[in-house]
Amino acid sequence: MPLLTHAVRDFRAEQMNAFMDARGLDALIFTSAHFFEFATNFPTDVEPWERPIMLVVPRNGKPVGFLNELSQNLFRFQKEQGRIWIDEVSFYAEHPVGQRMPVRSHLPEVANEIMRSAGLAGARVGVDGVPGFLRAAGANLSGLIFLPSAEELRSLRWVKHEEEIEVMRAACELSDWLQERYRENIRPGRLVQELDMQMTSLFLEEGALRFPGENLEMLECFTLSGPASASPHGNGARCGYRIQEGDVLVNIIVPRLNGLVIENERTWFAGKPSDDQRRYYEIAREANEAAAHAAVTGQPVKAIDKAALRVFERAGCADLVCHRTGHGMGILGHEFPDDMAFNERPLLTNEVYSAEPGIYVYGLGGFRLDDTVVVGPEPRILTKASRRIEDQIVL
Repeated sequence: MPLLTHAVRDFRAEQMNAFMDARGLDALIFTSAHFFEFATNFPTDVEPWERPIMLVVPRNGKPVGFLNELSQNLFRFQKEQGRIWIDEVSFYAEHPVGQRMPVRSHLPEVANEIMRSAGLAGARVGVDGVPGFLRAAGANLSGLIFLPSAEELRSLRWVKHEEEIEVMRAACELSDWLQERYRENIRPGRLVQELDMQMTSLFLEEGALRFPGENLEMLECFTLSGPASASPHGNGARCGYRIQEGDVLVNIIVPRLNGLVIENERTWFAGKPSDDQRRYYEIAREANEAAAHAAVTGQPVKAIDKAALRVFERAGCADLVCHRTGHGMGILGHEFPDDMAFNERPLLTNEVYSAEPGIYVYGLGGFRLDDTVVVGPEPRILTKASRRIEDQIVL
């Protein structure tokens, strides 16, 4: 069963401690949902701008924090299932009913007490942000220094533990299965949104067989058909559109399994493709494969994007590109780094990227393939759905 165990907890704790050592920090404080989840494996179910959260991670100490009461029973469920890596969490109420727990207006005092108990008076603390309650709490703790570190903290999430990669591999295998279902169900006359809803239903039914009791979500499952696919995210008028004979279709499958996201996208043809469609497809396929094979340890991050651009430039299609080749993946679908095309640092083994170069021909359609790729001396492509044009034609 694809799970994140305490081996991942220890791996991430080592990364955080090394980060603090390198910068002379005494603790980290997270107030964003994705960093809270990174440190605790708790799938935060609120928007922190609306219902603030906080996690203090002392150097070589146990994390402690607070959540909104809305998350109280989810926390209990996750704790009973042995999924989360934190014991000391308190809760606050967002309405003044009874005296069960502190209320939201008391958050500065609650945060101050947590930091004081963690010995942060006079400490240097790296933070992913300083919302109002934290600023007020820190003002009443002598000598405490908040060091905004959001950009630097992103480095903690570049490299994945092998258990994380195995979870992502399992999600990729399920997404490959769904691509086969698309092949069986694309046909002229079918409502595009209805097709995607059925594919999502099939995906979740199959997921229930493979991963009963696990946390599987479909974040995105949609298809762009015909000229609308010339815009990477559609033309804003999908409702009621039916697949037409001769359409080029780009589908997008983005699931999340046990806290980790992957991507799987393919380009399809409803009927025999025209010469232009065939040509653009083969260029996009070549660029996709070049990008994936450029995810080599030690090469610069931008080498992935550069490999795809070389293909487009050689084919005379560079003017049809409107986005970078991909991005990091992990807890978020668009993870760090997000500047692939300009990033000079060396790629690290077990980073995970999308390889999704695309070209977009207004009036004709889009041509994009997207694979989930693990960086290594030999890159590992986790998505295995066919890229052969013959397999993408639905007659």
